[in-house]
Amino acid sequence: MHFKNSVLLASAALAPIALAQEAGASNITRPNFTPTDLTAPFLEQFTDDWESRWQASHAKKDTKGDEEEWAYVGNWKVEEPLVYKGINGDKGLVLKDKAAHHAISAKFPTAIDNTGKTLVVQYEVKLQDLLECGGAYMKLLQDNAALHAEEFSNASPYVIMFGPDKCGSTNKVHFIFKHKSPVTGEYEEKHMSKPVSMRNEKTSTLYTLIVKPDQTFEIKINGESEATGSLLEDFAPAVNPLAQIDDPKDTKPLDWIDEAKITDPDATKPDDWDEEAPFNIIDESAEKPDDWLEDEPLMVVDPEATKPEDWDDEEDGDWIGPMVPNPKCADVSGCGPWEKPLIKNPAFKGPWSAPMIDNPAYKGIWAPAKIANPDYFEDKTPANFEPIGAIGFEIWTMQKDILFDNIYIGHSESDAEKLKTETFDIKAPIEKQEQTAANPAPEPHKPSPNSPLDLSFTDDPLLYVREKAELFWTLAQRDPIQAMQFVPEVPGAIAAILVLLLTLMFGGLFGGAAAANSPQVKEATNKVKAKVNEVTSDAKTTSKDAKDEAADAVHVGAEHAREEANKRKTRSAVN
Repeated sequence: MHFKNSVLLASAALAPIALAQEAGASNITRPNFTPTDLTAPFLEQFTDDWESRWQASHAKKDTKGDEEEWAYVGNWKVEEPLVYKGINGDKGLVLKDKAAHHAISAKFPTAIDNTGKTLVVQYEVKLQDLLECGGAYMKLLQDNAALHAEEFSNASPYVIMFGPDKCGSTNKVHFIFKHKSPVTGEYEEKHMSKPVSMRNEKTSTLYTLIVKPDQTFEIKINGESEATGSLLEDFAPAVNPLAQIDDPKDTKPLDWIDEAKITDPDATKPDDWDEEAPFNIIDESAEKPDDWLEDEPLMVVDPEATKPEDWDDEEDGDWIGPMVPNPKCADVSGCGPWEKPLIKNPAFKGPWSAPMIDNPAYKGIWAPAKIANPDYFEDKTPANFEPIGAIGFEIWTMQKDILFDNIYIGHSESDAEKLKTETFDIKAPIEKQEQTAANPAPEPHKPSPNSPLDLSFTDDPLLYVREKAELFWTLAQRDPIQAMQFVPEVPGAIAAILVLLLTLMFGGLFGGAAAANSPQVKEATNKVKAKVNEVTSDAKTTSKDAKDEAADAVHVGAEHAREEANKRKTRSAVN
């Protein structure tokens, strides 16, 4: 069978999958994008005039004295999704570069002041390349005269930071707000004490933050409530400081005794206390079980083992079968010399120490005196945030193609819900449908082999290995040469494993690196490598002789490695 026929065979096996995916995608109905009629202090759907509102920053990142400087070199683009497009013509703001710092912002037409009002922040995040390490959060920037988009950086003052963040053990939806002390004038970040987990999906995720005038908040994901709480109770550090603090000038007196217990100075070791008595002693009352076989060894030569046919006594030495547990010892109390067991010594007491008694001089645990906190204040309405003048995305991430869309910042929960109904509620089920069509579940007990070009090890390592191996053996049954050419990863992996096993086996038997460099090991390893290389180089030949040689190469290489290992193992047992 020629290579063309092998390809046709693989194509025929893959055809039903490709047709099913194409049919599934073609059956999906996508509506066309229509801008919303809703209005808000800030509402962004990234229509064609988006550049009139947004400006990328290429400022230097504030590294607080660090010698290394970082610039915001990441690029931004407004485009339709690259994966799972839910609505035709629906574009979003996309972060385009991986392992780069990105910054972009948009100034509000009028500063948003939520004093005495509900504040609603809502936006969509689409992690088209998922998220391993990086952020996808937004910052609502403080309204001030120094607010310039071209200078936007991590040092720009913000009022609220909200959105997903993931790296290592960090997996959360941030809700941080900055609060100004009316006494010191200093700002302090207040972090949500128990943040919720983000959604790491290629489909769109809708994040909503609602802060109400009664100082409560709610976080929703995809319209479902995930967390509720109070700005006054569920943030750290707390909004309001303690009314009293420890006196920093107070010190513990030198004669202060804070040891509650002391050793009894009047105690003495009893005369009968034997510190030398052992913990265990021989059980003199024990008797050997009647079925104990003292004359039987624990291990015996395997009676079923046979000497290999190619064993040469002159070259390999006298052959001795491997040792196995003595079957006569399986159904009795034991074999070999019997000894009385050890038991706990009832006279054991161990080293003597004086007992602890209450300390008559104990004064208690010392603590400094309390004084009035000079920085104390009480803010009962922290939800009255400072005026917000702009929105910004200031992000470092290892993944690219993070898409943001349908941003709502305003005061109406109902309008935010209407925007969700017009946008997210329409695209979400379509994206899920596309995701299912692009990743069909395999038939039970009948996994279909995929083309090597359709699989990626990073997407699903287990699926990649299983599908590659099954496709290789399917083709190898008909044409080993073309199987090696079409799926070269499998024979390459087999060769690597054989070399590794030979090295580890001989290293264990003969002593590490010296054994791995022995002539016998090198000879066996080189034979395997030579055979695999020979077959791989001949993969372009389609003759019957080349095909037979490929099959023999794999068989001979494996048999030779196994036989060499058995011989060395047995010889080691003899010596």
